[in-house]
Amino acid sequence: MTSTRDQQRQRAAARARLEKEMAERAARARKRRQAQAIAGATLALLLVVAGTVWLATSLGGDDDKTGTDTAAGGPSQCAYSEIPSDQRTKETKDVGLPSNEQSNTGVQTMTIDTNLGPITAKVDRSLVPCTAGAFTHLAEKNFFDNSKCHRLVTEGIKVLQCGDPSATGKGWRDTDGTGGPAFRMAEENLPTDKRPPYPEGIIAMANSGQPGSTGSQFFIVYGDSPLDPNYTVLGTITGGMDIVKDVAKAGDDGAFAQQAGGGHPKKEIVINKLTMSPPQG
Repeated sequence: MTSTRDQQRQRAAARARLEKEMAERAARARKRRQAQAIAGATLALLLVVAGTVWLATSLGGDDDKTGTDTAAGGPSQCAYSEIPSDQRTKETKDVGLPSNEQSNTGVQTMTIDTNLGPITAKVDRSLVPCTAGAFTHLAEKNFFDNSKCHRLVTEGIKVLQCGDPSATGKGWRDTDGTGGPAFRMAEENLPTDKRPPYPEGIIAMANSGQPGSTGSQFFIVYGDSPLDPNYTVLGTITGGMDIVKDVAKAGDDGAFAQQAGGGHPKKEIVINKLTMSPPQG
């Protein structure tokens, strides 16, 4: 039979074990709290560092973005290829080269003052910076002044073609023995996603059919034309389309019927002067 003294010793031992276990649990809890506090402080420090890095990067990124935007909004670099002197003809009219840097912002008004009245067009520099720059250069050099619109087509494609100061053009492509400037440029703003590509009211550039062969010749579309989208869309006619249609109504002489179609307009139309306004907007 267990004595009272033995029972007391057993209870004391149990209390001691319990106290020891509770002390160990408390110690473990303190360690966990310390570890969590250290982890929290470390995380907070990392967040501060990360935030500082992000802020510095963001500020730096803003500077870089501004530089990029400035570059994107700055002048376009244009390549005007000079025709070698031994490849020029007597119809070539050399008025020098446009600047390689051309503005790509703003809208210009082209005014074609003809013997039949003015024809105007809107030219968006953001779409055709190099072509608009070349046209502005040529206009400033009086390149188009006193030149005839040399070709009219009334079947299939309905266009009035101008821009050859020698008025010797017999086709659409301005290397077919026709006049032009002493340089060529790449095509821009091709209407590959438009149907029709060249609707009535468009003013576009002629070329030889080869890439990078655009010069000075242009055509005014007075009826939707199913041309392949290989010709730079320069702008949109804003006034004087009635003049073009009156010329078309008079017909052509069929001089180019066996070559490229159409002929000289029977109703003569002469460009007295062509001007390009300063870009607006």
